Amino acid sequence: MKSDSIQTTICQERKKDPIEILHSGQLVKVCAPMVRYSKLAFRTLVRRYSCDLCYTPMIVAADFVRSVKARDSEFTTNQGDCPLIVQFAANDARLLSDAACIVCPYANGIDINCGCPQRWAMAEGYGACLINKPELVQDMVKQVRNQVENPRFSISIKIRIHDDLTRTVDFCRKAEATGVNWITVHGRTVEERHQPVHYDAIKIIKENMSIPVIANGDIRSLKEAENMWQITRTDGVMVARGLLANPAMFAGYEQTPLQCVQDWVDIALELGTPFISFHQHLMYMMEKITSRQEKRLFNALSSTSAVLDYLTDHYGI
Repeated sequence: MKSDSIQTTICQERKKDPIEILHSGQLVKVCAPMVRYSKLAFRTLVRRYSCDLCYTPMIVAADFVRSVKARDSEFTTNQGDCPLIVQFAANDARLLSDAACIVCPYANGIDINCGCPQRWAMAEGYGACLINKPELVQDMVKQVRNQVENPRFSISIKIRIHDDLTRTVDFCRKAEATGVNWITVHGRTVEERHQPVHYDAIKIIKENMSIPVIANGDIRSLKEAENMWQITRTDGVMVARGLLANPAMFAGYEQTPLQCVQDWVDIALELGTPFISFHQHLMYMMEKITSRQEKRLFNALSSTSAVLDYLTDHYGI
């Protein structure tokens, strides 16, 4: 676990409390937890372009607690990285509460992943299988509440929906009663991948909650985010792939502006981002602003210096 001269209570001292932000009545714009992608450098970039709240990639709590190497590779932050939610995959209350205690000085809260539909996660008892285990989720929330001393430290969950929506509403009510601060709803079932997002289901869940709800699923522009927010009457909208393709999306840009590409280069180099991640993010960002031939050339580049030369020659970056 790494931090750049971070004061251990920096996030709690700032007036950037996500619970307060989610009660503002304004559209709260959220960067989703994305494995490999929503790391410090990318979070730093999207915060420059009107993102209000960022999540880390999903971290397996058991590995995080047991391995210093896992902590150093999975969780990096700094003073500007706020407000921040650390998302954990967990199926054990004690391990989750231990993980929460470790990150508490450096983050505003934790999120329990109850929505990942990947087979490996569900086979391990993580992710979307937890929407069928409300008692386990309640136990994990209670343990974190009991172990973390900071009363402003948030606990949230991210879920998918059941085929029978009454089961999802019941699950969410139990989570709320146990002390969850907000719930993010991806508006698809575990089996659904590319089917349309069920806005009506998210709206029904919101209507049955007293705590904030964040809507999630297939948002590609600020206009779409505003539309989802208005239809579902939720408190915020979380975006994943749309932000990868256009990190300036929340600031109203229809495609990635060259200044955003320049900002990514500056941030990534300053923070020592590994080449594969540096290059991969650029491939996503430049998807809409490059021709097919340019893509072939750019995607084949194999070093940071080659990428920098290409950007200088073609875009003056």
